[in-house]
Amino acid sequence: MEKPNLKKNQEIELDILDLSYEGKGVAKVDDFTLFVDNALPGEKVKAVITRVNKNFGFAKTLDVLVESPDRVHDIDAVYAQTGIAPLSHLKYDKQLEFKHNQVVTDFDKIGLKDVTVNDTLGMESPFNYRNKAQVPVRQVNGKLTTGFYRRRSHDLVPMENFLIQDPKIDAEIIRVRDILRKYNVRGFDEQNQKGQIKTIMVRRAYFTGEMMVVLVSRTPDISHYKDITKEIMANPEIKSVFLNINSKNTNVILGQKMTLLGGKKYIDDEILGHKYRISPKSFYQVNPVQTQNLYKLAIDKAELTGKENVVDAYSGIGTIGLSLANKAKHVTGIEIIEDAVKDADQNAKLNNITNADFIVGKTEDVLNDWAKNEVSVDVLMVDPPRKGLANSLIDSLKNIKPKRIVYISCNPATLARDLELLSDTYEIGDVTPVDMFPMTNHIECVTKLTLK
Repeated sequence: MEKPNLKKNQEIELDILDLSYEGKGVAKVDDFTLFVDNALPGEKVKAVITRVNKNFGFAKTLDVLVESPDRVHDIDAVYAQTGIAPLSHLKYDKQLEFKHNQVVTDFDKIGLKDVTVNDTLGMESPFNYRNKAQVPVRQVNGKLTTGFYRRRSHDLVPMENFLIQDPKIDAEIIRVRDILRKYNVRGFDEQNQKGQIKTIMVRRAYFTGEMMVVLVSRTPDISHYKDITKEIMANPEIKSVFLNINSKNTNVILGQKMTLLGGKKYIDDEILGHKYRISPKSFYQVNPVQTQNLYKLAIDKAELTGKENVVDAYSGIGTIGLSLANKAKHVTGIEIIEDAVKDADQNAKLNNITNADFIVGKTEDVLNDWAKNEVSVDVLMVDPPRKGLANSLIDSLKNIKPKRIVYISCNPATLARDLELLSDTYEIGDVTPVDMFPMTNHIECVTKLTLK
């Protein structure tokens, strides 16, 4: 394919044919693909070329000449531009359709054309759902400023309303920002590697209302930190304030050193009637309403009768395993992060659950040991990171042969790959996409595999 004569900053009219998995419009110029910000299928746009690579390029919309009936107008374009809500210009029912089609496409590509993909399970109100925010802080015009980066850049766009976050979190970020300004604490200066506060992280427990604030600083020496802590904790919902030190110049938000400045070391929340303690680094699903729907669906697919030995792989702080413990004979959680296992044990005690235990280890190593010792697993619940299951774990599943596997996935491409690898041993059930992250391109899926 010969690259057409396209140059950066060139203006061009484009017909938008499709949406990419990132939610960008897809256009063709002589078979050369351009990914276009803020453009929807069926539209004709005037765009400017922002980058040209060997096989594809990028552009952004300057003007919509022919508009899609699916375009949304009453949401500020800044949410799509910063990547906070890249699909916010698309009507919500069409977002759900887009996510369903994305799963179908990934399954078709891998050759799983016969798997039924159900309609995407959406939200009644797809805004203000996030229970955790990590907001960048920078020194802008001499002032500590909060906001979000413009897409593919480190340019901070000052913002106070984040559209998809719990409004009480947004309000708390403004309040903390103003307290820090009052005491002349400096925001991070990335260019010169100076200043202090890099990020304000706020978690809010949806069911209890308890909040946690974490100040991420380049240096440990924040003046007036006692006064700052006292003022932050003047809001009675704030139960916990931490200082986290991250001196490294990296995209990783939290550093290793975490110091409690005020309150308790965790906040409490609930899922499906169970209590959970959440510490600053705990993995905890960010959409509390959809988490309950996701877990209910996964537990239904497990078809538990009370006689099963269940393994909760990648168990984190135990939320899935403990949610189903009253329907199983015994639950074993396997998790590689030691602190998460301690939290899971604590959460089992908190809920008076005596038929669940949690162990530190790699799921594939534990299952291989069990296979050698002929330990039986009836049901495996697995909720891996985006990269999906390691090949060694797929091999160990074929060794130990759980009767049923319930696979919760946050990446349909790796889900399709893993199901194809397991399809010689397991019947693949239908797949239900769940919209855990409205206004974004992310999709969760739940499916059941039954031993042949």
